[in-house]
Amino acid sequence: MSESISDIIEHYLKKILQESSSGIVEIKRSELADIFQCVPSQINYVIGTRFTIEKGYVVESKRGGGGFIRIQKVVCKSHQDYLGIILHQIGDSIPQLTAEHVISRLLDDGLMDPREALLMKRMISREVLQMPLPLRDQLRARMMRTMVSTLFTSKGE
Repeated sequence: MSESISDIIEHYLKKILQESSSGIVEIKRSELADIFQCVPSQINYVIGTRFTIEKGYVVESKRGGGGFIRIQKVVCKSHQDYLGIILHQIGDSIPQLTAEHVISRLLDDGLMDPREALLMKRMISREVLQMPLPLRDQLRARMMRTMVSTLFTSKGE
C-alpha cells in the first residue's frame, strides 16, 4: 500500500522536527509545496490536521511575502504535567476526532502501544456510544479521562 502525499509530507515534517536542536521548524508553505510538487493548500491541510495541539504541536503561521509556518513539538517537564495537559484537552466533553488525536499523541509519545490505542479508539467510537449529542461527547470524555489516568498509573508514573 502506497502512502498518500499527506502522509509523506507529515513524515518529512516530523523528521526535520526530530533533527532540529531547538524542537522548532520554520518552513515556507510555497517552498514545501515546490518540494512535494503539490498545491500550498495541501500543505495547509497536512499542518491543520496532523499538527494540532491535541497531537502535541503548536503551529504559528505568518502570511505574506516573507510568510512562514513555525511548528513546535510541545515538551512537558514531567509525566504529571503531561497528564494534566491531556486531561485538560479532554475536558468535560470531547468529539470523536479530537479524542482520536489525543490517542494518536499518546501513541506517538510512546505512552501507549498500538493495541491500547486501537482499543481506546474503538471504545470511544460513535458506533459504540450510540446516544444523542451532547451526551455522547460527555460520556466519551469521562471514558477518556478514566482510561488515560489508568494508563498513566499502570505505567508506574
